[in-house]
Order: sequence, then C-alpha cells, then structure tokens
Amino acid sequence: MPDKITYIEFPSADRDASGAFFEQAFGWGRINYGPSYEGLDQAGIDTGIDASSERVSAPLAIVQTDDLDAAQARVLAAGGTITRPQFDFPGGRRFHFREPGGCELAVFVERL
Repeated sequence: MPDKITYIEFPSADRDASGAFFEQAFGWGRINYGPSYEGLDQAGIDTGIDASSERVSAPLAIVQTDDLDAAQARVLAAGGTITRPQFDFPGGRRFHFREPGGCELAVFVERL
C-alpha cells in the first residue's frame, strides 16, 4: 500500500457538542470510542473527534503506511520534525510530525 491520507482528526474542547454538530449539520453517524474520542461515520473519509488533553490545535491529516519506522526515517530525511514520538493507540501505532512549512500531520500503521 502506498502512503496516503486515510484519516482526519478534528480537535475539540467538547466532543459531544462537536459530534452533535456534525450529526445535525451533515447527517454523519457517531461512534463512541471512550470519554475523549469519537469516530464519525459516513464523512467521506475516516474521521474522528479528539477531545483528549494531548489533542493538536488544528485538524490533523493522518497518513497510513505499511512500515512506520521507514516512514519516520523518510519524514526526518525530508526535513520533518517529530512532534510526538511513536505511540500505540486502539487502531495501531503512530507518530506526529511537523513538515518544514509548519503543518502538523501524523503517520500510522494499522494494528492487524
């Protein structure tokens, strides 16, 4: 699988209010993953709402890869800066980085 954006996360100070907004405004379903995270169903691309204290301050595009270590090496070689080292989450493992222009993204490998 080539590296590609497969997920978008929206930060939120109020997960329930954000979820209700997207449900009412666009008809997207809601999937509860716990007290600080909610998935959105039928948004066109897999999407979630992150209300955790570690959330980023802007929407986060997430790139899926087959080899997380190799992707991290490519990010660093291309001039990216790691903003959050690799960590496990319910869907797999990921890291966050900032590209030279300032945009923060994440790369993840799916847990099989």
